[in-house]
Amino acid sequence: MGMDGPSGGCPPAAAPAAPSRAKLPLGIVFSTALFCGEGAAAAVLCLSYGHSDDRFWLALTVFFVLCPSVLVQLTLIFVHRDLSRDRPLVLLMHLLQLGPVIRCMEALVVYCWSGKEEEPYVTITRKRRLRKGYEVEMEQEVGHSVRRLATHRNAFKRMAVIQAFLGSTPQLTLQLYISILEKYVPAARAVLMGICLVSVTYGALVCNILAIQVKYDDYKVQLRPLAFLCIVLWRSLEISTRVVVLVLFSTVFKHWIIPIALANLLVVFFLPWVQFWRSGTRLPDNIEKNFSRVGTVVVLCAFTLLYASINVFCWSAVQLKLADRDLIDKSQNWGLLAVYYVARLAENTALIILWYFFKTDVYENICTPLLVVQLLLGYCLGIYFMLLFFQYLHPCRQLFRHNVADFLHCVCCRRRPPGTPLHLQAPHEPGVRHSIV
Repeated sequence: MGMDGPSGGCPPAAAPAAPSRAKLPLGIVFSTALFCGEGAAAAVLCLSYGHSDDRFWLALTVFFVLCPSVLVQLTLIFVHRDLSRDRPLVLLMHLLQLGPVIRCMEALVVYCWSGKEEEPYVTITRKRRLRKGYEVEMEQEVGHSVRRLATHRNAFKRMAVIQAFLGSTPQLTLQLYISILEKYVPAARAVLMGICLVSVTYGALVCNILAIQVKYDDYKVQLRPLAFLCIVLWRSLEISTRVVVLVLFSTVFKHWIIPIALANLLVVFFLPWVQFWRSGTRLPDNIEKNFSRVGTVVVLCAFTLLYASINVFCWSAVQLKLADRDLIDKSQNWGLLAVYYVARLAENTALIILWYFFKTDVYENICTPLLVVQLLLGYCLGIYFMLLFFQYLHPCRQLFRHNVADFLHCVCCRRRPPGTPLHLQAPHEPGVRHSIV
């Protein structure tokens, strides 16, 4: 697909193939630090619960640490395909729930040794880069060390998402609930809650990056610092206000919060499967060549559970399409995005208003009307940063057939005939694909 420059003229020539250099795996180090920090903070807090004989809170805290940790170990083993290789030390570290530590050390060793001796390239990758209104073809020679680091990065991105939404978010919700009930926040709990908030914000950021990489697989995508900051503000406001609303509601309606949470989870979980069954297609067979049909279903169910867990607290940035070989709907569906945020804002408003009218004396020292306004404005501000990102800061916004302003103009003025979808078909180059799994 060619693009005309903003002022005419000839587009830049395609860049010749050049050897790609290994980059410092900062994301891997950061993910490992979050994993270890959350585990250490939870261990200290568990000791505190043990001394005070709070066995129920102790059990839940341990569960929200161990359950995602086991899933993280399985994910790293699955991505690196270690079950078919003779690596007893690595598997032992995974059994001890220390897999991310040994993987991080491996990545750092690969990075330190890369470039010290000339190595033959494994393959040549072809990517496009948007530059000053043009598309520039780029070729890079990928060596063994760069390829191994790419495998580590892919594994740790998936680990960050699992840790964030199956571990950090439930843990943050639990500890905030305990703090409100006890009207006291010890230092260990405050540290754990802070780490959990950073972890879930980082996990949501990784979701955005993975979504862009999968949808625009042919393009070299790089976030600018301003775009990075915008996503962090969007995600932190969206998730923190959502967690606070759920916790406040649960302190008053203890028996209603479970059905509401399950309804949110199950609706999003079964929706991709209903769409798949209605399409009448077969299960994708490219998940893992050694998997049986049952194994494929188990992996898809686990992936759908993660997808549903993300959507309970924030927008997942992708839509599952189990009938597609990539499992992802690559169109930019503005209508679905609008429906999600309108529905979530309405739900948050209803929950916080119900809490306001039925609150107990626990909140007598808090200006509750101001708190309600702050939570609703905080969520709306998160939506504003989301719109700002898609309108001005998205790295591939030049490829949008319709942007946010076009969609809002069509909705407000109704100048577009009903039923016309606002879809962006992402470019596709056979033979080069990302897999979200």
